[in-house]
Amino acid sequence: MTAVAVAQFAPAADTEANLGEIRRLVARAADRGADVVVFPEYSSYFIDPFDGTLVEHAQTIDGPFVSALRDLAGEHGVHVVAGLLEAAADGERVRNTVVAVGPAGLTAAYRKLHLYDAFGQRESDWVEPGEIMPPETFEVGGIRFALMTCYDLRFPEVARTLADTGAHALLVPAQWVRGPLKELHWHTLLRARAIENTLYVAAADHPPPLGVGNSAVIDPQGVDIAAVGTATDVVIAHLEVEAVERVRRVNPALRLRRFAVVPRSEGGGEPG
Repeated sequence: MTAVAVAQFAPAADTEANLGEIRRLVARAADRGADVVVFPEYSSYFIDPFDGTLVEHAQTIDGPFVSALRDLAGEHGVHVVAGLLEAAADGERVRNTVVAVGPAGLTAAYRKLHLYDAFGQRESDWVEPGEIMPPETFEVGGIRFALMTCYDLRFPEVARTLADTGAHALLVPAQWVRGPLKELHWHTLLRARAIENTLYVAAADHPPPLGVGNSAVIDPQGVDIAAVGTATDVVIAHLEVEAVERVRRVNPALRLRRFAVVPRSEGGGEPG
């Protein structure tokens, strides 16, 4: 059994202040028995609306923010998963990256594949999309974890490729922007990804007024087993490999499917 915490807070345009809040919430989660603590998207730095300070505050994946997470993981004996504003190669945009950091250092990283060019937003003006790569996973207490980010929830293929790694749980840092019906979409998509892939989903969002909050852990049958409302807080859920296996015996949807996921071409044309 592995204890997973989702930690809901509002990252600001101040990396040190964000690290202070992360330290406080990791300590709270560890006191409650957490083995893995999941934080929102853009945990290292966030400003609304986006501006040129994103590039100024982007870091490398082995930079001071990730080093601070490693120290924190070592201090509390946990794995910390959080959104990193990563420096991009061209120096003009950034990468929207999620890192998983344990006491020994980086255990997995994921760069957001689907950028939020929707609902009047243009994330791609500031962020470069991640390359399609074999998913990186990590294990804690026998549970295999995989990573995805926010808008990726609207693309079931992402979760399906992660399920194909043998993952028992998807970890979803998010900044799910508020708007008409957006809270309904958040709840529906989290549950759908859990149900159709028969695995756990643990998602951490920004609280209102910018996010919808409602960070949660969903079980393989789509049931909320831990949730935060709109406050800054952490909640714990206990994940069991046996629970995933039981659901998959009753509902062998992954085994019965007749289609595979195939990447599209770079130009976004027909599947190839």
